[in-house]
Amino acid sequence: MESSAIRFGEPLSQHTSFRIGGPADVFCEPDTITQLIELLHYAVTNRINYFILGKGSNLLISDKGMEGMVLHTARLDRIGHDEHCVSAQCGASLKDLCAYAQKLGLSGLEFASGIPGSVGGAVFMNAGAYGGEIKDVLHFSKYLRPEPEHLRSHASVRHLKAADHIFGYRQSVFQTSGWIHLSSLFRLTPDAPGAIAERMAELEKQRWDKQPMDLPSGGSVFKRPPGHFTGKLVDDCGLRGFQIGGAAVSNKHCGFIVNLGGATAADVLALIKHVQQTVFERFGVMLEPELRLTGRP
Repeated sequence: MESSAIRFGEPLSQHTSFRIGGPADVFCEPDTITQLIELLHYAVTNRINYFILGKGSNLLISDKGMEGMVLHTARLDRIGHDEHCVSAQCGASLKDLCAYAQKLGLSGLEFASGIPGSVGGAVFMNAGAYGGEIKDVLHFSKYLRPEPEHLRSHASVRHLKAADHIFGYRQSVFQTSGWIHLSSLFRLTPDAPGAIAERMAELEKQRWDKQPMDLPSGGSVFKRPPGHFTGKLVDDCGLRGFQIGGAAVSNKHCGFIVNLGGATAADVLALIKHVQQTVFERFGVMLEPELRLTGRP
């Protein structure tokens, strides 16, 4: 692997949508699945902590950074197709995947076109928006098991059928198994490229109209509680625009926390706790974070 693919003390704020996060002890960007397997094998056999990082959305990394090895999948971004199916590696952006499918006249991924994440992250979280979810179009995935005996070559790669992803609301088997997602195949429906583009453009307009797209954020902070809308609960508590340090509840959509400039992970965590406590005291609803928290305590 070329030396530029391994860096020490890399600021993770440069690799998250929140623009927040301390340094990684070791930051690696494998060019191929083989290199990823080699790095994982080294980490596992030497008992080095590792973390798989995609586009860094829906993620809050500690101000103290990450211990061990961060494996950034940005270079694992190949996309291809076969008839009515489109395949993508874990590091491919959802934006690129959706644009690729649109040009082929394949519909089904429009809902994901504005989600600022990677394919790996989308499968991990069963990402969704505007009535669609990844589970609706996923056919199968390829993955690794992170034990030394399963990390020796491409023979380590396993296939996972759609039903075996155990998808739920912002959940998948990858969150509990420790398996490492490599790529997925999506089964789509033929349609006119122009019609697909129009739907994507309309959803993009809705996103810009309703969400704080002009400021760094981690996406929707909380899962939607049954029978409620998170943004309305927060707004009804008078928390629109409420600020701690550089972090604030978005004035545009109260389900988002935004980085106004110089926000720290500590600011965001304090704001999350304040919102949770206020909503619970007012409405008896405990908001559960959708945002993933990781890094040194």
